[in-house]
Amino acid sequence: MPGSIKDEEQLSLKLMVVLSKAYKSITDRALQDIKSHGLSSSEFGIMEVLYAKGKFPIQQIGSKILISSGTMTYNIDKLEKRSLLRRVPCSEDRRVVYAELTDEGKDLFDRIFPMHSASIHKMLSSITSSQKHEAIALLKKLGKGVHEHDN
Repeated sequence: MPGSIKDEEQLSLKLMVVLSKAYKSITDRALQDIKSHGLSSSEFGIMEVLYAKGKFPIQQIGSKILISSGTMTYNIDKLEKRSLLRRVPCSEDRRVVYAELTDEGKDLFDRIFPMHSASIHKMLSSITSSQKHEAIALLKKLGKGVHEHDN
């Protein structure tokens, strides 16, 4: 039948819908958890980078958490006003400015990150560790495969 969708294409469309719905459900719940700690997702992401990496160039944080430079500056300003991070000029290169968590920022993240991690774990507890490993491998393969078929 002209214009009909093949079974394999139908399956690909179904996978796209299921992936999208699962992603939305998980991220909506994770965002609720982050907001319950008084932070936006961008603020949390910035703090998470600094918590894991320590002092870090502001210009590079956005690429780690996929936010624009305007959003980055706005959120860095908000976190700085709340005394959760500080800007630190680079002594070797005046164009570079680092961000780092203050003691207050570290204390907050020490308190909320374990709760956030437990919340994510609980959210994903409907599948086993083995299934999580399998899902990670399949999703990586899927992501890489998208770029292999670019033309």
